[in-house]
Amino acid sequence: MSDKRKIVLAYSGGLDTSVILRWLQETYDADVVTFTADIGQGEEVEPAREKAQSMGVEEIYIEDLREPFVADYVFPMFRANTLYEGEYLLGTSIARPLIAKRLVEIAQETGASSISHGATGKGNDQVRFELGAYALAPDIGVIAPWREWDLTSREALMAFCERHQIPVDYQRGEKSPYSMDANLLHISYEGDNLEDPWQEAEDDMWRWTVAPEQAPDTPQEVVVEFAHGDPVAVDGEAMSPAQLLAQLNEVGGRHGVGRSDIVENRYVGMKSRGCYETPGGTLLLKAHRAMESVTLDREVMHLKDELMPRYAKLIYNGYWWSPERLALQALIDTSQKPVNGQVRLKLFKGSVSVVGRASATDSLYDANVATFEDDGGAYQQGDAAGFIRLNALRLRLGAKRGRNLAE
Repeated sequence: MSDKRKIVLAYSGGLDTSVILRWLQETYDADVVTFTADIGQGEEVEPAREKAQSMGVEEIYIEDLREPFVADYVFPMFRANTLYEGEYLLGTSIARPLIAKRLVEIAQETGASSISHGATGKGNDQVRFELGAYALAPDIGVIAPWREWDLTSREALMAFCERHQIPVDYQRGEKSPYSMDANLLHISYEGDNLEDPWQEAEDDMWRWTVAPEQAPDTPQEVVVEFAHGDPVAVDGEAMSPAQLLAQLNEVGGRHGVGRSDIVENRYVGMKSRGCYETPGGTLLLKAHRAMESVTLDREVMHLKDELMPRYAKLIYNGYWWSPERLALQALIDTSQKPVNGQVRLKLFKGSVSVVGRASATDSLYDANVATFEDDGGAYQQGDAAGFIRLNALRLRLGAKRGRNLAE
């Protein structure tokens, strides 16, 4: 058994984390445990094992976390119809608490005193990883190399690799110029020409979705079934959470659904422009709101809508494990008990429309009450007169005292 300090590193096997691995070994004279998670990024994770072994790592964790990622993080977030600043579906944000949790758990399993990550000192991810870690293990040590070392460019990283004989696959020429993050919920793009918010994203940047103008000329209908607020089937076929999201990604991407180009406010203070592809998430958000529209009480719906921006900000800023997020989640989850039924969506050239919704057991929609035809006395229209008079009382009193805001 080694007496060296032990550190658990979130490790992808790419350039940055390979340099971090060696840097941790040398700077801290440490044994490094690597953790590589498959959360649906679309790349093989097993090659990270060979790379870690070649660098002397003895404890290597490679885990398929796609199902818990969607079931325990993505779906709870979608129960709240979550959007950050009205547009961002939080694809990167929602993956960080899961990774932080596993880093801490592995540290506890292996007797490591610290965890480490490859997030930079300019971004949100450093905050998300570290807030999550401290919430779950208040005495854990955290090492953020990008805030400590002097390797400030890709060339400096490559020179470090050459000096230390680090095996890294470094593509030249065809490598994407963008900083990208992918998982089953989305893929994001930052950097290069996107740093100018006036410049349009290049056509060949997008990977998951076709351009809307190149999408099929024939619309496609998709039926999503919900049980207690979570999607459980597509077009009548029951699927696991990860399978279902992957299926919606495929169909949404084929029809050009789910692209967004936004400038967001980072928690660290700066504005940042990013482009996102979230085809399955876009379909889920549309379908879930439609399902709630016929099954939720009006005031419950409005309360959720009022709380959603706060909930979204908590996730974006890294407070998934905070008591306030957990309290909000309990309220949200309770509201979802009657959210059962089916929603029919129509996809066409980048757009998604709700064309039908039905709940055999929990619908609050009553056609006899809502009809413009004879309702047989189901609704007494004369009752509206007193309702209006009572609600107008404060307005009339204010107007009589010269407080008419229309003037």
